Amino acid sequence: MNNIQLRNVAIFALLAALMLATRITHFGSTLALPDASLAIFFLGGMFLAKSVRLSIVTFSALILVAGLIDYYATSVQDVSDWCFTPAYWFLIPTYGSLWMVGRWFSLNYSVQGKGMTVLILAAWAANSFAFMLSNATFYLFSDLFTEMSFIEYTASVSQYYVSYVSVAMLYITCAVGMQVIFKILGKQNFHIRSNIS
Repeated sequence: MNNIQLRNVAIFALLAALMLATRITHFGSTLALPDASLAIFFLGGMFLAKSVRLSIVTFSALILVAGLIDYYATSVQDVSDWCFTPAYWFLIPTYGSLWMVGRWFSLNYSVQGKGMTVLILAAWAANSFAFMLSNATFYLFSDLFTEMSFIEYTASVSQYYVSYVSVAMLYITCAVGMQVIFKILGKQNFHIRSNIS
């Protein structure tokens, strides 16, 4: 296994582990971090989607991990299955939109200079779109809001927008910060080895 393959496996394992650690509680609690799924799919697209084949395989694997976690939570841990409606399937295009924006960023920019501004804007826009798409499809296809107009529903869920997007942005910021630190440390190690030789 070459260095790039090893790096991809390590990143996938970290993203899957973060999903395992956070997905069971959507908003978090005193004992658990809030759900990192939005950030995970954005970061997956950013770090694991250089080639189309790798992108399809890793996206599908993370979708499977998310589904298995949700199944485990509702069938074994007695977490409410309220969200398991026909609208649940629309999480695939929701997460796919995050993945595609992350991939677009990685193919066109780097995490430095102007790229940082683009990254912040792209992550904010992708997470905002994900919020709108997941909520609109939940309203339309869950059959749970037949007595509520779309305007009432929108007013009700809009109170969650800031926490929804800010949590994802915080996870993305931490991951990108770690990437920058590893890059700096890698350069320092290279210079140290060059000087020794």
